[in-house]
Amino acid sequence: MLSRSAERLYWMARYLERTENTARLISATMHLIYDLPYGVELGWRNLLNICGVEEAFYQRFKNPSEQNTTRFLLADMSNSGSLLASLSFARENIRTSRELMPDEAWQQVNEMYLFANNNLDSLSNRRGRALFLQEIMAGCQRFTGFMAGAMSRSDSARFICIGRNLERADMTSRIMDFGTVLLAENRSTKMREYETILWINVLKSLSAVLMYRKHVRNRIKGEDVLNYLLKNPDFPRAVVHCIEEITHCIKRLPNAVELFPQLEQLEQQVLAIDIKQTTPEQLHQVLDGLQAKFDELHKQIAAMWFLNNLGEDELEKN
Repeated sequence: MLSRSAERLYWMARYLERTENTARLISATMHLIYDLPYGVELGWRNLLNICGVEEAFYQRFKNPSEQNTTRFLLADMSNSGSLLASLSFARENIRTSRELMPDEAWQQVNEMYLFANNNLDSLSNRRGRALFLQEIMAGCQRFTGFMAGAMSRSDSARFICIGRNLERADMTSRIMDFGTVLLAENRSTKMREYETILWINVLKSLSAVLMYRKHVRNRIKGEDVLNYLLKNPDFPRAVVHCIEEITHCIKRLPNAVELFPQLEQLEQQVLAIDIKQTTPEQLHQVLDGLQAKFDELHKQIAAMWFLNNLGEDELEKN
C-alpha cells in the first residue's frame, strides 16, 4: 500500500467524521437555543468557539447571528472546516482511492455530496436546515455502517479507523470544553436553573443520552457527564474508547513500535483526570492540552507513514 493511498484514506475518514460532527453539533445547538428562554447566556458564538473558527468567522462577519453562523459553518467554502468543504475534501480523497474500497463507498459519498450541493438554498430557513442536517447525519452513518460490514480489516481499513477516531476524540474534547462554561462559578442564575437541559444537550450532540442513562443510572450531573465522555471504554465517542481504537489499529501496522509509549501515556493521562478536583479553568487547560496531544499524534502518524517513501507492499505485508 502506497503512503499516499494511506494518507488519502486517513483524511477521507477524518473529513467524513468532521462532516457528521458538524451536522450533529449544529442540529443539537439549534434545538437547544430554540428551547431555552431568553436570558440564558448561550448563543451561536459558543458554536464558533467549539469548532475553533471564531477568528476566521470575524474576519468575514461582524455579527454571530443564526444566519451568519450556520452559513459559515455549513456552506462557506472559505472556511476549510465547514460541512460542505469537509464533504468535498472527503469526496476527492475517496474518488482517488476507489480501488481500495467497495464501489458502493464512492457512490454513497458522491450522492451525499450532490445532495448537499444541490440543497444549499434550504439552509436559509430552520425547517429546511433541520432536514438537511438529518440527511447528512444519516448519510455519514450509512457510510460508516456499510464500511464496517463490507471492508476487510486490512491496513486500508486501519487507516480509516485511525482517522475517524482521532477526529472523533478531538471533537468530543471540544464539546466537553463547552462544559467549562456550564460549571463556572460566575454562571448566571438562569443557567443554573436550566443546567440539566444544557448537559442533556451536550450528550445529545454525541448521541449519548440513552447510553449515559444506562451506565450512570443517576440524574444527569455535569461531573458524571464529563467523566463518562472522557473515560468510558465502551462508548464509541468517549475519548478513552477512541484512543483504544487508534492503539489497536496502530499496533497492527508496520514500524509503529515507537508510538506505543505515547499512546499508553495519552490514555493514562485521560484516565487520571479527576473531574471533582478540577476547577473549570483547570479543566479548560486540560482539554486544550488534550487537543494539542491529538495534533501531535497526527503529526507523528503523518511522519511515520505519509511523508516517507514507503514501498508499495510494505504496509500490507501484515
